[in-house]
Amino acid sequence: MITSSIVIYSTKKDIEKEEELAKVVKCTSSSIIEKIYIVDNSPTTALKEFVESLSCKIIYIFNNANLGYGTAHNIAIRKSLEEGFKYHIVLNPDIYFEDRVIEILKVYMDQNQSVGAIMPQVKYPDGETQYLCKLLPSPWDLFGRRFIPFKGIVEKRNHRYELRESGYNQILNVPCLSGCFMFLRIQILENTGLFDENFFMYCEDFDFYRRIHKKYKTIFYPEVTIIHAHKKESYKNNALLRMHIKSAIHYFNKWGWFFDRDRKLINKTVLDKIHSLK
Repeated sequence: MITSSIVIYSTKKDIEKEEELAKVVKCTSSSIIEKIYIVDNSPTTALKEFVESLSCKIIYIFNNANLGYGTAHNIAIRKSLEEGFKYHIVLNPDIYFEDRVIEILKVYMDQNQSVGAIMPQVKYPDGETQYLCKLLPSPWDLFGRRFIPFKGIVEKRNHRYELRESGYNQILNVPCLSGCFMFLRIQILENTGLFDENFFMYCEDFDFYRRIHKKYKTIFYPEVTIIHAHKKESYKNNALLRMHIKSAIHYFNKWGWFFDRDRKLINKTVLDKIHSLK
């Protein structure tokens, strides 16, 4: 019924990463998920024995190359499609959650056939909310808030872009959610396509959700919560920052930079809905 995939990458022994992976696999194994694809983009199979020891549900896939985030997840998603599973969950290796989360989300998906994807409430380990519900981004949203030095202006824009006015306490149909936890209805992917493999890392989830949202609902469901130990590594690593910028450029080349009619209409619909609920 349900499969999941986690993409990993490591060039050396990394106890912290292994502990994170063990935690998410433990959560996933104790749930109703039937198969857990661990897709390894690392340069060697050094992690294979450790990964396979974590759960009998694991199917280890070694790529012998760093294919990128979306391309690696596509390998697992295609397997789920071929085997006729109903749902697939894309997971980051740095999250964890209670057993009931998957079951509750499945019930919601079963009862709402118009929903193509769903994401729960996401919090930091200290309990702080992660603002992962977003409007479709403009160039200002992806570039301006990183490089404009005026904190007040950036914060005001982020408040709108991250839909903070919603209070993050109600079910919403949001066009742009996070790739850290993507509960997907498998059959819809035949109509929307999988991850765009031209993205190596970053922004592939924006693009993926946008294509799903055009045809199905993409739901934020705050009645269950997961924990995401998000480190915002591209804010600290220049190589990752360059990768992030490259992906953002590809996103806007694909969808439009300043003239994007769909973005304007979709964002207005979301904001109007939030205002109507106040």
